[in-house]
Amino acid sequence: MDPIFAPDGETIVFTREKPNDTREFWSADPLGKKSQKLDAAPGWYSATKSSPAFKSSGEEESSSASPQPESSSPAKTVESVQQAQHQSLTALDAAANAEDRPPETIKAPDGSGEIFWHEGEAKDDSLDWVMWFRDSKSGEQTEIGRLRGFPSFEPLHIERNNDQQFLFDGPLRLVFFSTHLDSSAGDTVEAFDFNKRKLIQLSPNWATPIPLPGEAAFLTLTENRYVDIPGSSKTANCSYIERWGANIKVTCEDQHEPPYCEGQPEVRYARKNSAAICYGASMYRPGKNPSVIIIRSGAD
Repeated sequence: MDPIFAPDGETIVFTREKPNDTREFWSADPLGKKSQKLDAAPGWYSATKSSPAFKSSGEEESSSASPQPESSSPAKTVESVQQAQHQSLTALDAAANAEDRPPETIKAPDGSGEIFWHEGEAKDDSLDWVMWFRDSKSGEQTEIGRLRGFPSFEPLHIERNNDQQFLFDGPLRLVFFSTHLDSSAGDTVEAFDFNKRKLIQLSPNWATPIPLPGEAAFLTLTENRYVDIPGSSKTANCSYIERWGANIKVTCEDQHEPPYCEGQPEVRYARKNSAAICYGASMYRPGKNPSVIIIRSGAD
């Protein structure tokens, strides 16, 4: 359980749980060979934390108010994983915090332009704001559209760093917003693509963006609710790791109100059409900093 690459990528350390709550530490090479039992966990393994991810202020407040156990075992039950899925925080927060003023202007860190907002047609709706983009060089203004459902107009930010709201790496130029759709779908994340000048929904449900520093790409820990279980009439709440590049392919629903576009990841790390639950991942990236990306579905 909990396999993690060593910083040099030469070995993978993992745990085995034995009867009577006994835990053993083992190592193997990246091909799963040369396994050997260790006397204790290496220092780097014990100190490893999940890689930084984009979160909302509400998520951080919720996690800080509710301490988690010191360790989270991947052997937890399906029910506990489903209960641990992203909790809706944006709907009541957005409605309670909305005032009769536009959300703040969001300036691109490279100076290419800024996001600003015009009041929508529903004058009595404090959440009806239409996103626009102003190009700094030409001064041209482009109407982008409305965030779906009950949006939070404050961008997601790297956890514990409110100032890092953008994912700009080479041709990849994004900022993320959370919005609550309804009680069935829960929350989702929409990315504003500064290249396409378009809002892109990353998942029918929640998706946590995880940067890949030094690459024009990012990962998401993506939730999908009510996935059909093959060979069964039942459904499951599932989670997957997906990889996205700078040129995100989209499918747009122009007849929907409001119109929206769904993004398609480059890769989903799961068997096609599978109903799966992702407990986490460790990715080794030779020549990159950091060399190892760690994703855990629960707390560190």
